Amino acid sequence: MIKFCTRCVISSMRPRIAFDADGVCSACRFAEAKAATDWTAREAELKRLCDWHRSNNGSFDVVVPVSGGKDGGFVAHQLRTVYGMTPLCVTWAPLLPTDIGRQNLDAFVAHGFDVIQGRPNGETTRALTKLAFEHMGDPFLPFIYGQTNFPLQMAVRYQIPLIMYGEDGEAEYGGAVKEPRAQRKIEDHDEQYFSGKPPSFWTEHGLDLRQLKPFQAPPYREIKANGTQIHFFGYYKPWDPQENFYHCAEHTGFSPNPERTEGTYSKYASLDDRLDGLHYYLAYIKFGIGRCTSDSAHEIRDGKITREEGVALVHKFDGEFPVKHYQDALDYMGLSHTEAARIIDSWRSPEVWDGFRLRARVE
Repeated sequence: MIKFCTRCVISSMRPRIAFDADGVCSACRFAEAKAATDWTAREAELKRLCDWHRSNNGSFDVVVPVSGGKDGGFVAHQLRTVYGMTPLCVTWAPLLPTDIGRQNLDAFVAHGFDVIQGRPNGETTRALTKLAFEHMGDPFLPFIYGQTNFPLQMAVRYQIPLIMYGEDGEAEYGGAVKEPRAQRKIEDHDEQYFSGKPPSFWTEHGLDLRQLKPFQAPPYREIKANGTQIHFFGYYKPWDPQENFYHCAEHTGFSPNPERTEGTYSKYASLDDRLDGLHYYLAYIKFGIGRCTSDSAHEIRDGKITREEGVALVHKFDGEFPVKHYQDALDYMGLSHTEAARIIDSWRSPEVWDGFRLRARVE
């Protein structure tokens, strides 16, 4: 039976989430714990971490994964201006970049940040995207590989031990992690970020290891020899995506979309890839959790909206089909409308769907 959190709008269909005896999800309990955190003590930990790694000679001393968006931009700007670090920002090329995404990344660079972009072979990326769409129900997996593994590659190549991400998604949004953690283990990547399917998995579907190398992490012995550590800025400082947006609009040239994003009500998150909409729509198909559910659940926890407002927004926007870039996505993967519809329908969970109707809706 599908359960809905009594505090936010997330359901028990979210992978790895947990509910307690009061019907409250683990992400809401995590938000509750954040509110009671001694942030002064946490920031002191951050200062000690930065003091240990700071180069003091202008050379790069921290790798910050970015896209040009509000979150990585916030982390990089804070580390540079508040904590005296010299970030090497790294980004993985979107599968199908948007105009606003390119504009924001260019603005970020123009505001004084060094950025290295990984751009893998286009033919391999398209093939991998199509395979992931069909076999995983998520065309976004090739981007997730790069977003996760490219920062590791650059940390090893430039001999920078510290990598600083934004929030710990496994804790913030309800996942395998239930308690605050400063670091994440690289050994957890395959299960927590790749659904148990690392890049090497796709050799079973016609791709070879040479083609997949750009998507893979460096050998573990090299990661260990570099002393690589992955930390979360959201462990040390309060994490609030909406406040990150306001900060980057003022300090890094970030601009939101002029209109709301399909499937939700917001204008400032996940703007840089034309496959974003299909990625979030597949989550709705597989789990009954669309983009609006994810956005409103987090904003309820952050105190931006009430649960009643969140329920109304979910009913209005969740499951909206991503029309705007759908044809671009099909052309990119070389699929017809009929083929794509067959693949999408094949991922409808019997727990969630009865024919083409959801069995349960948040109330």
